[in-house]
Amino acid sequence: MRVLIVKTSSMGDVLHTLPSLTDAQNRFPDIRFDWVVEEGFAQIPSWHRAVDRVIPVALRRWRKAWFSAAVRQERKAFRDRLQEVQYDAVIDAQGLLKSAALVTRHAKGVKHGMDWQTAREPLASLFYQQRHHIPRQMHAVERTRMLFALSLGYTRPDTQGDYAIARRFVTNEPVTDSPYAIFLHATTRDDKHWPEAHWRELIGLLQESGIHIKLPWGAPHEEARAKRLAQGFAHVEVLPRMSLEGIARELAGAKYVVSVDTGLSHLAAALDRPNITLYGPTDPGLIGGYGQHQHACCAESKNLQDLRPGKVLEALRTLQG
Repeated sequence: MRVLIVKTSSMGDVLHTLPSLTDAQNRFPDIRFDWVVEEGFAQIPSWHRAVDRVIPVALRRWRKAWFSAAVRQERKAFRDRLQEVQYDAVIDAQGLLKSAALVTRHAKGVKHGMDWQTAREPLASLFYQQRHHIPRQMHAVERTRMLFALSLGYTRPDTQGDYAIARRFVTNEPVTDSPYAIFLHATTRDDKHWPEAHWRELIGLLQESGIHIKLPWGAPHEEARAKRLAQGFAHVEVLPRMSLEGIARELAGAKYVVSVDTGLSHLAAALDRPNITLYGPTDPGLIGGYGQHQHACCAESKNLQDLRPGKVLEALRTLQG
């Protein structure tokens, strides 16, 4: 069986799709997947053993110059590649009108997706030949697992989903460095940032713990923040800029992670790393960290200014037993 997945973004959504592939492969050992994903996240699907072909799409970049000659050429090349294979099933797990109209409808195969009542954008369901009712009050991982099960004709397992990528990043090399934690301090929304003063207070509270702290970053303003957080602390290291795979390897070796609500927090969960995620305005119930050793530390006021470092330290102690 050969299946095309349409799940283009965001990082968390792409990662949340991985357990569905594991379910399907456990049921059909010979199943193979191709996956359409935004170019910035193209590394992620390739980490799963059931994925043969990753087909990058650039909807975010293309829309800035949709009718330019260069973008028209890229769009044609993408459609040609998309239509090279006749699929047994096309599963649109994105549920958005844009991806359904610009990606799913061009693929060859029976198209599956959520129905009018449960798709993220109801109009997207008009592009599907098989529409499935997926209750909204389920975690995003479980919704996608149910969509795959209904689309491919098996019963969704009642066990916790398995991302099946952690083993890729396990190394047999002897550990020579001291144990380290990773603090994921960067996110896109201002109201999801934890104040720098709080980060520095938590770093200070851990100064005598013997734990080394690593700070990754992906953009110049994030690098500047990381340097401010590290200033004056000998046990804190600002990492160089890394690929997503490089960050995954760092996360895979961490003793634990402390994170704001960001895509890399979901990567830590996918890699089975103990993780404290700090939530303010967002609700972790339906889209929060999914997996083993995931703990939500929430500001009761929904304002992260009010989430004190001492509460996070208590959560860390609980997480580590």
